Formats: sequence, C-alpha cells, structure tokens
Amino acid sequence: MGNITLMLSDQLQEQMKKHKEIRWSEVVRRAIQKKIEDLELLDTLTAKSKLTQKDALEISKKVDISVAKKLGLVA
Repeated sequence: MGNITLMLSDQLQEQMKKHKEIRWSEVVRRAIQKKIEDLELLDTLTAKSKLTQKDALEISKKVDISVAKKLGLVA
C-alpha cells in the first residue's frame, strides 16, 4: 500500500485536531477514490468524442456568457 504526505495550513490542522473521532486518512482516501471514479467516467464519456480542446473551450466560453447573461452579470 502506498503512502501520501500532505501539507496543511496550521489553521486546518488545528481544526482537524478538534475532531479526533474522525479518521482523516479515510476521508482523504474516499475523496481520492471518488475523484478517480469521476475521471474514469469522464474518460469513458469522452473516449469517442471528436471535439478538440479548442472546440471545448469555445463551447465553454459560450456557456459562461449565456449563464452570466441569465444571472444579469453582463448585458
């Protein structure tokens, strides 16, 4: 089994110490596992995609502008 070392701010470490009942390594392990599962799903969904990164960025910009307009952030 591998090990990982994390750098935490002093504030975060103090907050964690207040909850000694929590197995923080398990929290991190689950978060990493969830992220891996999300990435694998994304890989599966995009495996046959013909969109280039440039195409994806253009779509993203259009979506951002549309959302901003709906929220009244831009005219």
